[in-house]
Amino acid sequence: MDRFKLIKEVGDGTFGSVWRAINKQNGEVVAVKKMKRKYYSFEECMSLREVKSLRRMNHPNIVKLKEVIRENDILYFIMEYMECNLYQLMKDRVKPFAESDVRNWCFQIFQALAYMHQRGYFHRDLKPENLLVSKDVLKLADFGLAREVSSAPPYTEYVSTRWYRAPEVLLQSSAYDSAVDMWAMGAIMAELLTLHPLFPGTSEADEILKICNVIGCPDEQTWPQGLSLAEAMKYQFPQIRGNQLSEVMKSASSEAVDLISSLCSWDPCKRPKAAEVLQHAFFKDCTYVPAAVRPKAAGPPKTPPGVGARGVSGHIARRYSTGALSTSKPAANISIKPSSLSKIGVQRKLQLDRQAPQKSTRPTESNTKQTTSRVPARNSPGNANPILRHSRSLPETGRATVQKVST
Repeated sequence: MDRFKLIKEVGDGTFGSVWRAINKQNGEVVAVKKMKRKYYSFEECMSLREVKSLRRMNHPNIVKLKEVIRENDILYFIMEYMECNLYQLMKDRVKPFAESDVRNWCFQIFQALAYMHQRGYFHRDLKPENLLVSKDVLKLADFGLAREVSSAPPYTEYVSTRWYRAPEVLLQSSAYDSAVDMWAMGAIMAELLTLHPLFPGTSEADEILKICNVIGCPDEQTWPQGLSLAEAMKYQFPQIRGNQLSEVMKSASSEAVDLISSLCSWDPCKRPKAAEVLQHAFFKDCTYVPAAVRPKAAGPPKTPPGVGARGVSGHIARRYSTGALSTSKPAANISIKPSSLSKIGVQRKLQLDRQAPQKSTRPTESNTKQTTSRVPARNSPGNANPILRHSRSLPETGRATVQKVST
């Protein structure tokens, strides 16, 4: 670590901290993740899920892992530095982004997802905080929850922040796939176009209710597997017709509404694949390629975006959740009000939940209690790389190891 000068801490969490740093040899600004727990062998470090997935992926819209360093049993990840994340861009805005900007941004992320999914990985934790921005380039980050499609179920029930969590995960399915990423992207797209989260649930039960308020409830025709999942939990869907998504997103184009509607389908089998989304009419005019990722021989961009990334300071809210759907009672015991457009979108400035992930076992009553805390305000826009989730204890050896990870 002598080659790096730590400039400023830009993020801190239960498992580690993130620093903006400079490579003293070449002056490059990087992000350094310093893990709080100790690692006593380099093999243990390299088996971490984020390391394995990032080493296998090389795409201009996926954040690069430059090096993995173990020094005195402390693990450091050297990552490329990004100026801010999409949430930071959204939180202080009054007027929604132009649809052309949303189109260019989402086109980049869907390209990254198509690349990931075609190589057998899905992310499982898509949210605005994990979409990093520098100038007009977006990159996908935080692969601590990424899984290989080929890995055998059951998967853990805790994936994704609640507001972007697919209904099959809310209903404790353990055999989900890359369709969970597509649901999350539908919710993120809607939020970019309205500056309001589409499904801002305060609990797992409330999250299901918020989804029903927007797209109605599933039935035997739309999602029979979902009804079976709910029955296994002794959960009964509320009887709500829902609103037209076009009424929730009045300023959005019909193409945008159509795409988000397909992405946020109850049945994961009916959601389009990332590669299919790139062919959707919403992206028919999306020929813009950011300069930072454009081949040298390529010409100038045809549709430059109107919004560049900027440094943003202020409170960075993170929304984590534990526990499965916190109800084993029929929906009649849930307070249900007639659906109202005014309650579908809420401002991002409300207090948000931050909760720790859980193990893959189904929760009991004693472990579904939720906790709420606030994340301290950060003055740097670099708080963009969430911390890995991993823990295991081994005897201490105190050896130092450095390895350069190929990109």
